[in-house]
Amino acid sequence: MPILRLATRKSILAVTQSTWVKDRLEVLNQGLAVELVRITTKGDRILDVPLAKIGGKGLFVKEIEEALLAGEADFAVHSLKDVPAEVPEGLEVSVFPEREDARDAFISRNGSALAALPTGSRVGTSSLRRMAQLRSHRPDLEIISLRGNLDTRLRKLDVGEFDAILLAAAGLKRLGLDGRVTEFLDPEVMLPAVGQGALALEFRTDDPVTRGILLPLHHQETAVCVASERAFLSRLEGGCQVPIGAHAVLDGDSLRLSGFVANEDGTWVIRREKMGPVSSPETMGTALADEILAEGGAEILRSLYET
Repeated sequence: MPILRLATRKSILAVTQSTWVKDRLEVLNQGLAVELVRITTKGDRILDVPLAKIGGKGLFVKEIEEALLAGEADFAVHSLKDVPAEVPEGLEVSVFPEREDARDAFISRNGSALAALPTGSRVGTSSLRRMAQLRSHRPDLEIISLRGNLDTRLRKLDVGEFDAILLAAAGLKRLGLDGRVTEFLDPEVMLPAVGQGALALEFRTDDPVTRGILLPLHHQETAVCVASERAFLSRLEGGCQVPIGAHAVLDGDSLRLSGFVANEDGTWVIRREKMGPVSSPETMGTALADEILAEGGAEILRSLYET
């Protein structure tokens, strides 16, 4: 049984997620050893600039993908929300373990829910998607960019730099920190990022041995949902510079996909929902994106990319 080299970011959350995959693979494959290859990405190096201002796609995956293509690692574990819709030639993202909670988590210093947070309260987040929806939902709040790893963000909240912060529920749960959460935000209030809560396993297309070892971790229901969300993202050509969100759930034999595009200040939000067959998730994602583009989304995207 070979030794598999798993490429991962160095953050506590990334290492925790990668160790979860490592442990399961070693249990499923007697004699297999998985070693972590820790890599620093551009998004990890630049912490004093909002993500939307850095520019480019794949801020948290490019260096890892370069290591895969160079043969310095055999596969990678990503948070799917960090993976651009377009994957480099020679690589594939086709194995998705079962999804964790896709919602956003609201954490306040005084225990107030989002609806009860006093006017003028300072709320921190690094995401344009969250900023736009917060400004639409609560325009009376002061929304401030907040970068750094999860521990850093929680510490800034605890010392009083912010009255509340928004984080992905999945990361908090994987680190056993969900007890810090004041309120899990329903997607009706805060639509998640594309792929939020899901992990993605990426590997070289010409490596069937690694693909075969990883495949038992694949969860088909998760794959169907994220395929629809990523098709939506791909059609919109979205990245960190654009407030875009999408969330798909299975509803019996159908798939329900919600998606939105907004301007940065949240004064123009175009949100729509579509139902379709489970057998055609990509088609539904593209169709929903086309609806939103036709109803003003194209104008929003054009204005955002021109700034």
